[in-house]
Amino acid sequence: MNLEKYTVYKKYYLLVLSLFTVICSFAQTDTSQVKVSNLNEVVVTGVSRGTVLRKSPVPIFVLSKRAMDQNANNNLIDAIVKGVPGLSAVTTGPNISKPFIRGLGYNRVLTLYDGLRQEGQQWGDEHGIEIDQYGISRVEVVKGPASLTYGSDAVAGVINMIPERPGFLEGVLKGDFTQDYHTNNGMFASSLGLGYGRVDWKYAFRATSKFAHNYHNKVDGWVYGTGFREYNLSGSARLDKKWGFSKIAANLYDNFQEIPDGSRDSLSRKFTYQVLDDGDDIKHRPLVPENLLKSYSIVPLHQHIQHYRLYNTSQINLGEGSLSVLLGGQQSIRREYNHPTLARQAGLYVVLNTLNFDVKYNLPAIKGWESSVGLSGMYQANRSKDATDFPIPDYNLFDLGGFLFAKKTFGKIDISGGLRFDHRNISWNDFYVGANPVNGFEKRATSGEIAQANLQFPAFDHVYKGLSGSVGLTYNITERLLVKANIARGYRAPNITEIGSNGLDPGAHIVYLGNRNFVPEFNLQEDVGFIAYLRDLDFSFEVFNNHIQNYIYQARLTDKNGDPVVIVPGNLTYQYQQSKARLYGLETTLNIHPEKLKWFSFNNSLSCVTGQTHGEYLPLLSPLHIRSELKFTGLKRKGTIQEPYFKIELDRYADQNRFYALDDTETFTRGYSLLNAGVGAAFKTKKNRKLFDLFIQGDNLFNLAYQSHLNRLKYFEYYGTSPNGRSGIYNIGRNFSFKVLVPI
Repeated sequence: MNLEKYTVYKKYYLLVLSLFTVICSFAQTDTSQVKVSNLNEVVVTGVSRGTVLRKSPVPIFVLSKRAMDQNANNNLIDAIVKGVPGLSAVTTGPNISKPFIRGLGYNRVLTLYDGLRQEGQQWGDEHGIEIDQYGISRVEVVKGPASLTYGSDAVAGVINMIPERPGFLEGVLKGDFTQDYHTNNGMFASSLGLGYGRVDWKYAFRATSKFAHNYHNKVDGWVYGTGFREYNLSGSARLDKKWGFSKIAANLYDNFQEIPDGSRDSLSRKFTYQVLDDGDDIKHRPLVPENLLKSYSIVPLHQHIQHYRLYNTSQINLGEGSLSVLLGGQQSIRREYNHPTLARQAGLYVVLNTLNFDVKYNLPAIKGWESSVGLSGMYQANRSKDATDFPIPDYNLFDLGGFLFAKKTFGKIDISGGLRFDHRNISWNDFYVGANPVNGFEKRATSGEIAQANLQFPAFDHVYKGLSGSVGLTYNITERLLVKANIARGYRAPNITEIGSNGLDPGAHIVYLGNRNFVPEFNLQEDVGFIAYLRDLDFSFEVFNNHIQNYIYQARLTDKNGDPVVIVPGNLTYQYQQSKARLYGLETTLNIHPEKLKWFSFNNSLSCVTGQTHGEYLPLLSPLHIRSELKFTGLKRKGTIQEPYFKIELDRYADQNRFYALDDTETFTRGYSLLNAGVGAAFKTKKNRKLFDLFIQGDNLFNLAYQSHLNRLKYFEYYGTSPNGRSGIYNIGRNFSFKVLVPI
C-alpha cells in the first residue's frame, strides 16, 4: 500500500473512530422515550422466516410506499434507487432501469415479486423489470450475497417488491385511485386499487395505465424514441384460517416501449430515423418530423413486452413449526421490431416459460435455536418465434437447490448462518439459421432446410454446481447501538447470453458473443456495519469487501489493429470475458431529527464503490454519490390540510474517472449536482375523513444538462466530433410531477 492510500485510509479510520466515540457518549444519556421502530421492523427477504431487522446481520434496507409516493418516478426501480444508498440503475431512457447493488447488476441482482423470482430475459441491456410501480407497498433490499436462501443469481443481493394489501373491512369495498402527471415527457398514469373482505376471504384488484411521449433536455431537445405505453392488471384472493393462510394471485404486464438508436444529422444534431433496411446509412437518414417528437403514438420501431404471472403462496402451522410453500408460473414474451420496411416483422421474438417452487419448513425451536430447511427449484423453456435475429438459442434450464439455516440469541449477540447446495442443468439442440425467401431476412431453418443453413448454435448440455453459505452476528451494545458483521459466499451459474449468445440483440444495438467454456461465478463478501438510533439522530456506517472468482463481463471486440469489429453495421460487438475481480466500498447515513423540533429533519447518505479486474476498473461502476434532504413537516392541522411537508434535496454525483477504459468501452463522466424540491399534504374533512393526498415534486430545477455514467444513451453516438462539442444523448431535463391519491 502506497503512502497516499495509507493516508486516505488513516483519515477514514480516524473519522469513523471519532463518530463512534461521540455516538457512544450520546447513547449513555437517557433515551427511554426514543422510538426504535425502524430497528424492530420485521423483514421477510434474505431470511428463512420473518425476522426483526435488528437481529439480522445481513445488510437489509426497507423502503415504504409513502417514501416512494413523495418522489417523481417513471418506473419502480428509479423509486427504489432514490431511497436506498448503495443502489444504482443502468438506464435506457425514462422507463427502463436495471438495478445494480454495490456495483453489480443484471443476473447478479435477484428481483422478486412477493417472494417469487422475476424471470423475464434479464440478460438484455435494455430489458427492464416488468412490475406495476403503483401496486407496490413495500420494498426490501438485501445488500450482499443471498444465494443461501435463493440459489443462483443473488451474488449481489435481492430486491423484493411486495404488493399492496388494502385495508380490509368486513363486507366493505375499499380502495384508492392514483393520478400522476409529469411535465417533461407528458407522462400520464392512472391506477385503481380495490379491496374487499368477507369472513376469512380477502380480495384485491389493481389496474394501471401509463403513457408518455419523448423526453426533453436543453442539449438534445426532444429525444426521439423514448416514449412508452404500459398497462398492468393484478388480482389476488387470500384465505386466512387458524391453520395458516393461502393466497392465489395473478398479474398481467403489457408494455409498448420505444428505444432510441441515437442517429442524427451531423451538423444540426437533430435526430433522424430509419426508413430503409437494405442500403440504410445511419449517418444519412431523414430528419424526424416535428409533429412526431411530442406525439404519444408509438413509433413502428419499438419493443412489445408482455409478462404473465400466476402463483400461490401458503403457510401451514404445524404445532410450533410451520410449512411455507410457494408455487408459480410465468410467461415472458418479448418482441423487438427493427425493420422499417416490414413494420409487423419482429427482429427478436422470444417466449420464456418459467415454473418455480419453493418449500420451507421452520422447525420448532430447540434450546433457543430457530432452524429452517428448504428446497427450491425452477424449470425454464425459451423459444424463438417468427423472428429475423437470433442472439440466443432455444434452451431448457432446470434448477434445484436445498438449504439449512439456523439462528440463536446469546444475550446481546444474535448469530445466524447456513449452507446451501445448488444444481443447474442447461441444454439446447443444434439451432440452424437460413435465408427467408419471402422477406429476404433470416429465419430459423426447419429440418428439411438444414443443408442450406448455417449452424448458429451447436448443441450444448452442461451441469453447473455450487456451494454457498453465510455466517454473521449482531452485537447489541445497547438497545440503540448495534454492530453487525457477516461473511457470505455466493454462487451464480453463467446465464444464457454469457455461454450461448451469437447474434444481434436489435433493441440493445449490440452483437453478443458468448463462451460455452465459462464456469460458475463464486464470490466471498465481508460486511461490517455500525448502526445507532438515538433521540436526535440516527447513523449507520457499512463497509464491504467482495472477492469474485470467474467474474464474467462484456468487452468490446477489436481486431489486431485495435479497431472495433463490426459484424452488423450500426451496432457494437461485445464478447464476454472471465477473470477474477474485487469490489469494495462503503455506505453511510446520518439523519438528524431533533426531539424538540419534530417538524424538522435533515437526512444524508453517502455511497461509493470501486472494483477492478486485471488492473482495469470494472464496467458500470456508479461514482461517489451524496444525497441530502432537508424536510419540514407540519404537525398541526390547518383547516382541511393535515401533515403538510416541504422538502429540498441535493443529489451530488462526483466525477467518474474509475471507468472501464479498455478499447474505449467506457469514457470519463463529469460529475453533476441536481437540486430537487417537493411539497405535499393530506386533505381531510372536518370529520377527519381523508379526501386525498397531494404530492408535487420538481426534479433538476436548474434544468442542468448532464449525463449519468450509467446512462446507456451516453454512448449512442456515431460521429467523432460534433459542432456543439457534445457527444451521445443526455439525461432528462427539468421535470415537475403532480400526484393525487384518492381513497375510495
